[in-house]
Amino acid sequence: MSGEKFGEFVRREREAKEISLREMAKMIGVSPTYLAKVERDEFPPPAEDKVKAIAKIIKCDADELMARAGRVSSDLSDIIKRRPIEMAALLRTTKGLKTEDIARLATDAQKAKNK
Repeated sequence: MSGEKFGEFVRREREAKEISLREMAKMIGVSPTYLAKVERDEFPPPAEDKVKAIAKIIKCDADELMARAGRVSSDLSDIIKRRPIEMAALLRTTKGLKTEDIARLATDAQKAKNK
């Protein structure tokens, strides 16, 4: 993930997909003025439901866009809160791993869950 700010990223992706500001604002249920200020990074990113709606519209991973917004999805927060010690230990062990190694861990965990 580059250092590109949330609004800057959203605007670039929206324009690349030829979606007008007004059209996107209507789709996510905000005013065009508000969305324009978010895209100029004059306002902070919107609430989680709006960020996830934007992700769907611009075809971006919702967790990635939440991270760009400086947030963690509420379902992930809930998982961490239910098992704080184990989840903290798991996340800390992934520090320094390559992306593909983390993806392999996730796949192995999914297989274990489905047994």
